[in-house]
Amino acid sequence: MINQGFDPFRDRLSRDIRNNLSVSLLTCLQQHQLTAAQTVADRFLAGNIAPCHAAYIHDRLNRYAKFLDLVAGGPAEVVWQGLVLWDLGLFFEVHEILEQAWLRSAGAEKSFLQALIRAAGVYIKREYGFDYAAAKMAAKAVPVLATNRHRLAVYTDPERLLAALASATEKPPLLLK
Repeated sequence: MINQGFDPFRDRLSRDIRNNLSVSLLTCLQQHQLTAAQTVADRFLAGNIAPCHAAYIHDRLNRYAKFLDLVAGGPAEVVWQGLVLWDLGLFFEVHEILEQAWLRSAGAEKSFLQALIRAAGVYIKREYGFDYAAAKMAAKAVPVLATNRHRLAVYTDPERLLAALASATEKPPLLLK
């Protein structure tokens, strides 16, 4: 974690910052610019916030800008965009982007997207020490992702992700590298 005091599971301001910034990323993606996230950031930065909150905001803005640069020339496929976010360590944002597609999907596609969302959730939970919850999420995600290896193989080596999710200690793998 970039700062010890930022904890969206135990601190309302941290949760509000994380959630508002991640929602703004959807608008940033649609508009191909960082303006929406910067507006959210400016609103929080104008308040009397702790250094850990400000550091989180600045870190996210930097990574959001990298994300927008990377996806500008790539496919407009939500799974690919989610994997770009994954490689930037933006796991909550992976959830945010994929959830929009998940809400509009059905059947096998819905299950696949849900498994990817859960996979990202594993690393969100692990980051904050919720190892038991992370293991439960991984146990639900792995079988679906294993069944959909062919979908993952379009973008990455599916075994790398499956092995990492099966390990309680392995760091999140880079998926597009």
